[in-house]
Formats: sequence, structure tokens, C-alpha cells
Amino acid sequence: MSHYLGIDIGTSAVKAIVVDERQLAIAETEIPLAISRLSDFWSEQDPEGWWQAVQAAISHLRSRAPGAFADIKGVGLSGQMHGAVLLGENDRPLRPAILWNDGRSFREAEELERKYPDLSRALGVLPMPGLTAPKLLWLQRHEPETFRAARKVLLPKDYIRLKLTGRLATDMSDAAGTWWLDEAARSWSDEALAATGLDRSHMPALLEGSNPSGSLRPELAKEWGLRGEIVVAGGAGDVAAGAVGLGAIEDGAAFISLGTSGQLFVTTRAFSPAPEALVHSFCHALPDRWFQMAAMLNGASCLAWAAGLLKADIADLLRRTEDVYRKPSSLLFLPYLAGERTPHNDAYARGVFFGLSPETQRTDLVQAVLEGVAFSFADAKTCLEHAGTQLSYAGLIGGGSRSVFWARILANVLNIPLVRYEGSDKGPAFGAARLARLAATGEAPEAVCSAPAVLETIEPESHLAELYSPQIESFRRLYRALRPEFRHALTGGD
Repeated sequence: MSHYLGIDIGTSAVKAIVVDERQLAIAETEIPLAISRLSDFWSEQDPEGWWQAVQAAISHLRSRAPGAFADIKGVGLSGQMHGAVLLGENDRPLRPAILWNDGRSFREAEELERKYPDLSRALGVLPMPGLTAPKLLWLQRHEPETFRAARKVLLPKDYIRLKLTGRLATDMSDAAGTWWLDEAARSWSDEALAATGLDRSHMPALLEGSNPSGSLRPELAKEWGLRGEIVVAGGAGDVAAGAVGLGAIEDGAAFISLGTSGQLFVTTRAFSPAPEALVHSFCHALPDRWFQMAAMLNGASCLAWAAGLLKADIADLLRRTEDVYRKPSSLLFLPYLAGERTPHNDAYARGVFFGLSPETQRTDLVQAVLEGVAFSFADAKTCLEHAGTQLSYAGLIGGGSRSVFWARILANVLNIPLVRYEGSDKGPAFGAARLARLAATGEAPEAVCSAPAVLETIEPESHLAELYSPQIESFRRLYRALRPEFRHALTGGD
């Protein structure tokens, strides 16, 4: 029986999974990653740290399922989007990678938007500081020697591809998040590249996520105990890989991804740009497909932050909070710990608890965090509606989908049914394994990328949905009131 390996280069961890021909997970593992924050707005990782984590993940999988691992026929890659990996001579990284949640290039993003107001429709999104292009403009100005030494700019998962195959390539869905891709043409935009001092020679080759990008280097295959030619698929950015894993490949398929960050995703069969609504319109990982997405920088990471602050186990906090949950919290939490993309495009925004009193309990704080993230998804839903996309339901994937309690809050806040699927927490790594299979076998996407079995559908509770409606408006008013204070606090009024 053939098996396929999916590797996801996440922000907090590298996740890897071995899947068989029946699409059953045979073995999976997770290797944590560290983030460096040397200054305000900064978020970086060492690309070699990703590779070391991948090697550790492979070692774990081989020990847990040696027979299945030895039968691997293809490898698929997924990864955090928008990161900037600069390679110099000999394809070595020149500096740590600048990540998607790094906001240092906010001035450069504003400048690109001002100078190129018509370009964003072709590129599917406004030039936000989290995207790759503004980061390169920042490097050109603040680290000119590094910028001049750069021979190639890669995205995180594609650095691992280089290690696996020796080839410099990326897929359409990950390239879509750079602000350099002409989304309709599925080709690099010369105008966008020139705006950041680059040209096509700095870019990796483009291919569809389900196509082969190369083969595993023979010496690596031997080291891993694999036989024959092992194809490495184009792969996908993490959110598109999650869609492939969920079977969200046809027009109108929608889901919420509640991982470190958060996304509200809808597949489209045509490129439908809406940058004015702060909606991302990007190429999908499969040919002739695109998607609209509202992207939030702060998802389940907010709950992990709160658990760390309270020095408590997440599962225990959720259980205790659910036990006392009766109605919306009297507290409000703005979840913008790392700034925010949709709907604010505000790198200055920060997290806020509002309404604390001597009676406030730990469970009140946790509920406010869960609701604050849910309210940001309500904003995302509104943005998609302004872009012409109406949602009647959504799937739910990512680590946060493990919590039925959080899913219940989300359903009530969004006032739509949410569908939880078997294996939905496997997310992008599972989708990457599906892309590996497509690249290795040439099967049609429709034959492989079906929706997993439904665990349950969580319907909104009308009385709670009604109570949440005014809370959402209070949440929005609080952000509007504090927006100028965020900027002043971080810039001193500059």
C-alpha cells in the first residue's frame, strides 16, 4: 500500500503526518518552534530551525510507523504564509526569516498603497505589513547590504523544499500572499516586483500545488530509508492546504481556520478581488480555483497566551469556563496581540481587557478571550459580505476546533451553523499529504479531496445569538475609540 507524507511548517510547530491510500492517518507528530521578538513589531525564526524540526519529525514518524514510512511515495509541503527568507550565494539564508505576524514594515506598506493604488486589485489584497513585499522594501532601507546580497526570496515551506529537492520553487497559493503575484494570470507581476526593487530573477519558479516540484534528493531518501523516486508536490500555503484537507475545493465551500492565526475562507471558481473590503483574494492550491479570505493575525494563540499568563492548562481552563458559561461575558477583550489585518489593517493595535472589576474571575478572562476572537470572526464575516459573499454555514478546522465549547460560542456570535469534521485538527499537514498523492498519481482533485466525515453540526442558539449582537457592536466601538491611542502609544504621536 502506498503512503504519503504531509509536512506543515507552522509558526508554533512543524507538524507531519503519514496518510495511507484510504486517507487514514497512520502516524503524526509535532515539533515545537521558537519565535524571536527582538523589538516592537518584530517576529522572526531561523530557517535552519525549521529544517532541524523537520528532521526530528521524520525521526519520530519512522519510529512510530516504520513499515508505513518505508512505503512513502510522495511528500507534500504546507507552511505559514508571507514570510521572507532571503538567500545569498550557495542558497544560504542571509538572516532570520521575517514572519507573517511581523509588523515592522507598516510605513512601507502604507507607501506602496499610496503609490500604487490600482495595483492591489490584480494582486488580490492591499499591501499590508504582514505580506512579503513590504518586508523587502523595509530591508532595502534598513539592511541595504543584506538586500543587495539577496539572490532569491523564498517563502518558509519553500526553504524546506530546497532542502528536500535542491529546487527553488513555490506554488500559486503561497505566492499569492506575497503581493507580487498577478492572481488572474497566475504569474509574477513585474510592476509589483519593481516597486520593491526586485525582478523575476529573485523569484522561485511557479507551479500548481498538485503538480510535482521535483524529487527527494537520493542521499536524503537513502537516509530516510525510502526506495525509488519520491515526488515532492508543489504544496500550498497553510490556509489553502487546510482547504484541500477539508475538501473545500468547489465554489462556495467555506470554513473557519482557528489556528495560531485565524481565517474565514471561501472557495471561488473565478478571481474575485475585493481589496477595499480588506478581503484577500488569492489563487487556490489547485488549478483554475481561487479563494476569498478574511485573515486575522490573532486566533488560538490568544488562548495560549491567556493560559500562559494564568499559569494554567488550556483544557482545564476551558472546562472550568464552560461549567459557568450562561451568557455573554460582561468583559470585552480586543484580541489584537500582534496587530491586526482584517478588518483593520492596523499594525499598531494591541490586546485589551475592558470592564475588569474586583469580582472578575479567571473564567471571566478566559470567556472574554474566546468571545474576543469570535467577535473578530464576526468582523471577518461582515467584510466578506461587503465583498459580495454570503455565508450560510462554515466548517471549522485547526487546533481551536478541538474545543466544542469554543465552537458553540463562534456559532452563536456568527449566527450560522458550524460543522466539525473528523480529523479537522490535522489541518494543513493532511492537505499537504493529499497534494503529495495528487502529484504522485496524477488523480483528479475531485477523486481525492473529499470532505471528511462530519462529527457534528453546531447550530446557533437563538437566545444567545440575540444577546451577542449588541456585544459585537460594543467590541467594535471599543476598537474605534482606542485606535488613535494604539498608534500614539507605539509611535509617541509620530
